[in-house]
Amino acid sequence: MITLDRLVNVLGGYGVRLCGRPEARSAVLRSVAMPDATDRHVTGDLLLAVGASSPAEAVRWAAAAQATAVLVRPPEGGGAEQDAAALGDRHGVAVLLADPAVSWSQLAGVVYGLVLESRETASGRGPTDLFALADSLADVIGGAVTIEDRHSRVLAYSRSQQAGDPARLATILGRRVPERLRERLQRRGVFARLAATDEPVFVAADDEQGLTGRMAVAVRAGRELLGSVWVSCAAPLTGERLRALADGARVVALHLLRSRASADLERQVESDLVGRLLEGGADAATSASRLGLAPRAMRVVAVRAFTPDDRHAALLLAFEQATTGFGWSRPGRSALLGDTLYTLLPGEEAETARQWVRDLQAELPAPVRVAAGIGAPAEVTDLPAGRQEADECLALHEGAGAGGGPGAGLGSVPPAYDESWDEILLLRLRAAARGGRTPARGPVSTLRRHDTLHGTRFVATLRAWLESQGDLAWTAERLDVHPNTVRNRLRKMNELTPLDLDDPRQRLAMTIMLAASGDDDRP
Repeated sequence: MITLDRLVNVLGGYGVRLCGRPEARSAVLRSVAMPDATDRHVTGDLLLAVGASSPAEAVRWAAAAQATAVLVRPPEGGGAEQDAAALGDRHGVAVLLADPAVSWSQLAGVVYGLVLESRETASGRGPTDLFALADSLADVIGGAVTIEDRHSRVLAYSRSQQAGDPARLATILGRRVPERLRERLQRRGVFARLAATDEPVFVAADDEQGLTGRMAVAVRAGRELLGSVWVSCAAPLTGERLRALADGARVVALHLLRSRASADLERQVESDLVGRLLEGGADAATSASRLGLAPRAMRVVAVRAFTPDDRHAALLLAFEQATTGFGWSRPGRSALLGDTLYTLLPGEEAETARQWVRDLQAELPAPVRVAAGIGAPAEVTDLPAGRQEADECLALHEGAGAGGGPGAGLGSVPPAYDESWDEILLLRLRAAARGGRTPARGPVSTLRRHDTLHGTRFVATLRAWLESQGDLAWTAERLDVHPNTVRNRLRKMNELTPLDLDDPRQRLAMTIMLAASGDDDRP
């Protein structure tokens, strides 16, 4: 079963909006109906007002069909939303207005897939129908077919090897178009033409890339590019074969819309449940069970993805990749909260989580880089604390320059909290120091002011002495001076401010103060 609220959330991605009647969002939709001239007693929870000349006519049809909601495509020109809301309130029908650019066949495919097949989501059904479609197209057209998404990742391919070539083999084995070939197609303007037109595009052979020739056509839903269909051929297709390719692209669009709608619904449910676990609550065990997570320790992984020009698109790509595939086959469960992707991974080993991050990075396009932090092992009820730990480790990784940021190369391994708690503590102390929450007076502050005014190295000497646990020889070696120089400095420092180096509490307080101030004066 699916509620109107879920349906509206998914259809919103196709330009559908709900007009008025917010109280109807909780209504459960179990059936879909369309007007039928041969049947005056059509009924259903959701009416697809195909053929309605106006929202007013659509609402009347819906009222007669005892529908909870009606989906209608208003005429071009706008201005229908306010009238539709008033009509819906008057007749007790929720009105959903669709983008006129989206066809009824595409809308119907999504709606039927959600309402009638909501239990058979993309996570549980798999893409076998797309492979069958690729085989059918290959048989009709007479060339090997590949169906790709808008990021050149392979969704399905035909078993036929007619006109197959090395480029196609590399694409199928790598599950995406090789980067060198993609760059070549980009330079030749192939992707720009696919984005701009619905007409099939011929791509000439390229011996250097192992490409014998392709005919490609965009797969589109309204104005949105969903992907493309590619056929291996030595020359441009014509006649029936060209029409078959164009018709096939429209059928592929229906498959992708239904698959994406189901996947979007599955992602939303999963994201809601993961969010509840990370925020804490009395129903944590129930939420974990609904996610299919066994009652065992798990780690929270926090991820941010970015490119030099755009963070938002890269993060959405990472979320899509993290939630792609069969639900039972994915090790983790994910949610996109704010600007961070959170994934719950069963297991206690930090290396398992790091491998998951590496696998995620490998599946993303080359320009995308990720930074990640890993919480310590946590039981279901401790996941909110695991989230905070993952956030702090993520900040540590980003600060080290993961993914090409400042200090790139220093933070290639995502830190785990149980292995990096000391660095996290220092990070917290430094944040407190920057916020003015450390004492403005005291031995360390006095010595630092003296160093600034007179060019002395008293703070560095104090730090080296404390870290050497009072060993003069070791302190002198770290500072590259004679032990007598250390003695003289300590004597002068004591004249400036009482150090009380024999008091363990004083030594601890000075060590914390130095840790909070950073490493600028480290010898």
